[in-house]
This record gives sequence, C-alpha cells and structure tokens, in this order.
Amino acid sequence: MTVDEDPAPRDALMADAAARSPKSRAPKLNRRLHRIGALVSALPVLIVVVSGLLLQLKKDWAFVQPPTARGSSAGLAVDWDTILAGAASVEEAGIRTWDDVDRLDVRPAKGMLKVRGKNRWEVQLDAVTGEVLQASYRRSDLIESIHDGSFFSEGAKLWVFLPAAVILLGLWISGVYLWLLPHLVRRRRRT
Repeated sequence: MTVDEDPAPRDALMADAAARSPKSRAPKLNRRLHRIGALVSALPVLIVVVSGLLLQLKKDWAFVQPPTARGSSAGLAVDWDTILAGAASVEEAGIRTWDDVDRLDVRPAKGMLKVRGKNRWEVQLDAVTGEVLQASYRRSDLIESIHDGSFFSEGAKLWVFLPAAVILLGLWISGVYLWLLPHLVRRRRRT
C-alpha cells in the first residue's frame, strides 16, 4: 500500500460483502421479526397475561370467584325440586326453571352444591337441607372466556389469540437466540 492510498474504500467494500453474507443477515432479520412480532401480538398477549393473573387469584379473591362454603354435613340428600326451589329463592340469580341453570357443581364431601345460573350468579346450597349457604356473582368464567379469546368470538379465539400464542412462542425462541448470540460469538473468538 502506498502512502497516497486510502484504506477506507477497501474497508467499506469488505464491510459491504460481510453485510451481504447470510450469516450477518440472520441476526438482523431475527431482530426485525422479533420487533414486528412483539407489535402484532402485544394486545392479545396483554389480555392473556392480565386475565391469567386474575385467574391465578380466583381461589384467593372473592371478587373473581366466591369462596366455597361448607354444608351442615357430608353427603347428598336433597331432591331436584328442593335444589330448584333453593336456587329460585335468590332473586338476583334469575333462576325460575331448569332452563335458567347453566350447571350444577356437587361437592358431597363438603356437603354442598353450587347452582350456576346462565347470568353467572352462583347459589351455594347445603346438600343435605337445601338451605342457601351463599349467593354471589361469579366472574371467573367470564375471565376464562376473555383469557382464551372466546369472549370476543370463536373467530377471535382462532384467528387472533392462537396466532398471538404462536408469535409469542417465536418471540421467546428468537429472544433466547438474541440473548445467546453475543455469548456464542465471544466463545468462538476465544477458541
């Protein structure tokens, strides 16, 4: 190299050739996909995380799910008419006939049963006497439907929340790769 020769153009050519190599494009593409994936999945993932946190607390927070009461004794001795009459005695539950009942949850070991109305009200009855133990609004089913996306629509569940979960998995994989990359490069330089 002569004194007049400038090394900058040669260095620029080498850097340009290195930038075009597949090895150097992969991390840039990975970072770009990582950013785009994070943007696309941000809102569905936020909904899943917040609703998941609430569901984690459902047994500890009566606002989400009413605590399970205990009946007078273990067993199940009430008949169907007594169950319906007990549930119908709670006006807020809106239960008049069996058509208004979404589901029954029978807990013979605790001596109680839960009658859940279609309006999400839950009436807990003593399984032996039929007496109303407690009645309150149950939010956990609503939160579960928000969590899996079915609250919005079946289409949202399959076409928004499922792809967001796949993107989140990709973000996790690319994030691990981006975190490991500097460590791998340092290890390669040492050897």
